[in-house]
Amino acid sequence: MSSSTARATTVPASVAAGASPDGRRPLRAWQRAALDLYDAEPGREDFLVTATPGAGKTTFALSLASRLLQRRVVDRVVVVCPTDHLRTQWADAADRAGLVLDPSLPNSVGPVPAGAQGYVTTYAQVAGKPALHAARSTARRTLVVLDEVHHAGDGLSWGEACAEAFGGARRRLSLTGTPFRTKPGERIPFVHYEDVGGGELRSRADYTYGYRDALADGVVRPVVFAAYTGTSRWRNSAGEVVAASLSEPGTRSVEAAAWKTALDPRGGWVPHVVAAMDDRLTHLREHAMPDAGALVLASDQDDARAYAKVVRRVTGHEPVLILSDDPRASSKIEEFAAGTQRFAVCVRMVSEGVDVPRAACLAWMTSYRTPLFFAQAVGRVVRARSRREQATVFLPAVRPLLALAAELESEREHVIPAPAQAADDELDLLPRPEREASDGLGEHESLEADAQFAHVLHGGRAVLGEGDGEPLGEEAEDFLGIPGLLTPEQTASLLASRDEETRRRAGARRDEPDEPADLPAEPEEELASWRATAGLRREVNRLVGQVAARTGVPHAVVHRRLRTAVPGPASATAPPQVLEKRRDHLLASL
Repeated sequence: MSSSTARATTVPASVAAGASPDGRRPLRAWQRAALDLYDAEPGREDFLVTATPGAGKTTFALSLASRLLQRRVVDRVVVVCPTDHLRTQWADAADRAGLVLDPSLPNSVGPVPAGAQGYVTTYAQVAGKPALHAARSTARRTLVVLDEVHHAGDGLSWGEACAEAFGGARRRLSLTGTPFRTKPGERIPFVHYEDVGGGELRSRADYTYGYRDALADGVVRPVVFAAYTGTSRWRNSAGEVVAASLSEPGTRSVEAAAWKTALDPRGGWVPHVVAAMDDRLTHLREHAMPDAGALVLASDQDDARAYAKVVRRVTGHEPVLILSDDPRASSKIEEFAAGTQRFAVCVRMVSEGVDVPRAACLAWMTSYRTPLFFAQAVGRVVRARSRREQATVFLPAVRPLLALAAELESEREHVIPAPAQAADDELDLLPRPEREASDGLGEHESLEADAQFAHVLHGGRAVLGEGDGEPLGEEAEDFLGIPGLLTPEQTASLLASRDEETRRRAGARRDEPDEPADLPAEPEEELASWRATAGLRREVNRLVGQVAARTGVPHAVVHRRLRTAVPGPASATAPPQVLEKRRDHLLASL
């Protein structure tokens, strides 16, 4: 008998009885149900599980592997994952389960080491030598676990390589954190699809465990989405200065330019949101999660380095900077997960699959906007350790992100209904622009951006804090975001009440030496004038929100009526004289 087969007989029998692979805790109900479903068709070759991030896909996969090894259905296990760091994470989890999976087996070595029941590799390695992996997976009866299987669609070569490498394997288990879509010509191997129209196919899972289910079971934390708006100002390719609000209706091109400008580390939006997240983190540490950590998600490595400087300057705490080209990236993730540092700044290193249970806050400072990436990134802060924990995601108040957050929020509302709320306390999520024509902005130069708290999401709708409700005591503040203890209005009011202090705190350190770069040179009076105008613009937007909240009329309608009453350009580009008249008009209507 081969060493790998002999080792397979040592898998704990408790696994077959419904225990987790490490034998220390029972399997969750969904994991047992998925195993029972798998066993119901003993001859199946492919099985796809869609389980919300943080639900325990790794535990499920190792439980299934242990069962199949014990029953002599397979003799070898191969795990394919997206990154090198996840190779180590999988191997460690397997070791705790009593399985030996080699995480360091290179393509230059042919056979699997004696004594190992398999190995962990990456999609990139499989694409490098698919024939080698095909030989390994057919030399013995093999279970192949394709972790985050949507990565097999990151390039047709990866999907083709996986099909070549593992088409002859005895069993294949595919895992993903959320349903994904592909085009008919880019099918991912071993996945069943259904046609959803529009030239797209949607993955069809054999077993699904969504956020709603996990929230009801206490497996994940409830999430509060705190949206921050602000006015961005940039110079377009024609040399014209353009200003626009993140949350005011406009064309897609203007929305994208305003979003990009807000994320510029030299402006005011980023430090403001960092200060707000630091304040939230302090409260979590003082009352519910003494080791709570926060993640700042950047678009690229240059932004990540600049954001790390902003975090240090605004909070006084040195963040952990995690970049893919850093040879210590994996060890930094492990150190952050097990440590007490407050912040980690990263690009995509911790957006998928990485387990950092103490991470409870996320700052979305990236231009990524796909549903899959959003779900995976938010999944980094939802893993629950107790019923008292909650997660907060700070994000720009732009339409694409608010729509994605609203989908997750709507699932939450089916599970944990919030306290009774009058209909006029809620606002439309974000009005769609009246037209989608391109403004032809092309390349642009970011000049400045400010930030202000906009709203929290509740049931897929935006809820503002007007500041005139019942005062919140310290005890209520401690429970910010836990459904059933604060109404959405109270949550929004609390964040709004702290916003001015947050702005002062973020701006107090703007002139310190660690500033990533100087703002573009402009006459002092021009910059001062613009900041005064930006203050008026913020006031007008705040008053529009109050009118909308009191009347139940959407933002867009209030803005249109305001422009009719006080003619002139949209508020994002209106001169101070017009803004003053609009402010006075709104004040008179309240």
